Amino acid sequence: MGLSAGLNALFWTLFAGRIARMMASGFSLRRGLDSTPNQRSVSIVIPAHNEDRIIRTCVQSMLSQHWDDLEVIVVADRCTDDTEAILHDLASQDDRLKLIRNESCPPQWAGKCHAVRVGAQHAKGDILAFIDADTKASPDLIRASVAELDRRDLAMLSLLTDLTCNHWFERTTQPVASMALMGLFPPDRVNREGSGRAFANGQFMMFSRDWYERIDGHNAVKDDLLEDIAFARRLVHREGGRVNILRSDGLLECSMYGDFEAFRRGWMRIFLEATNRTIKLLRKQAARQLVVGWLLPAICIAAIVVGVILSRNSNVAAQVALWCGVAGLAAQSVVIAWCYAIAKQPIWTVIFYPVGAWHVFGFMRWAIRALRQGEAVKWGGREYVLRPRG
Repeated sequence: MGLSAGLNALFWTLFAGRIARMMASGFSLRRGLDSTPNQRSVSIVIPAHNEDRIIRTCVQSMLSQHWDDLEVIVVADRCTDDTEAILHDLASQDDRLKLIRNESCPPQWAGKCHAVRVGAQHAKGDILAFIDADTKASPDLIRASVAELDRRDLAMLSLLTDLTCNHWFERTTQPVASMALMGLFPPDRVNREGSGRAFANGQFMMFSRDWYERIDGHNAVKDDLLEDIAFARRLVHREGGRVNILRSDGLLECSMYGDFEAFRRGWMRIFLEATNRTIKLLRKQAARQLVVGWLLPAICIAAIVVGVILSRNSNVAAQVALWCGVAGLAAQSVVIAWCYAIAKQPIWTVIFYPVGAWHVFGFMRWAIRALRQGEAVKWGGREYVLRPRG
């Protein structure tokens, strides 16, 4: 028991070193604020399906960018709420905002991909930025992003947004889900030149028009529920382009889901596509949640309890077990808290980590069941039956 607790402490210490190297690699978007990029026309395309809870905030933040030649195109995609009414009001106040109504989706297309494709057809910019409707941008977002797109000579730049922490499930589970996703796609490996690890986040994707058109735009990923990862894989593996993922670091915030059911369905879809619909990999990731969130802390706590009880008799082995348990639990807590701080999540919510790990385990188990039984996955106003790929 003491040995296992000691190994846990060693594992988290080494993991801390990995995080330190990643942070030292300079993957914050704020570096772009130190540059003055060449002014070019930028088109921001935002697909919006029933986003009345946040669309006003999103669009206003995009129109407030410190960028001269800018257009914002919002595609109201089969909306049944007040999204269109809000957008009409905003468009009457700023002629840089273009509203497009989309009332259908071809059967061979994923809903979001088709909506973005419709918007991209109307975009005139030399640079195209595809941004989700549930985001809120700093006025310097586009300036910093264009600077990094140029400096890094990228085919596509994507961002890890700062996630809001207003609902209970955002506090308990969202950081754990994000860490699980980053475990599959470590940013330093994604950004490493010549690396085959391809990843992007669809909440923000920026292309030069040349690269976007070279890969035939959204036509190339029309049936993917995670078009971001599909884009990254196509650019890296087929076209030889570079894709980088950076921390938005306060420049872009995202409120992903308004209720737990949407949160559950959304992350289930994310894990399905992030694992390439592979049951074996989903099983492995689900087991990891139980090991990290429950088994390792339980071993450390057990080592502490046994050590306290037996060390009264000056038992050296018990004292070693006690201190290994303390070291293991402390190392795990500190490193997880560091990850939360990097993601701009409240550090005190680390106490809910086991709850989040249990939820993420459940999401992955539900994803496995959906693949095995052919259950429909609901997303963006449509249902999709997904089949396992491995």
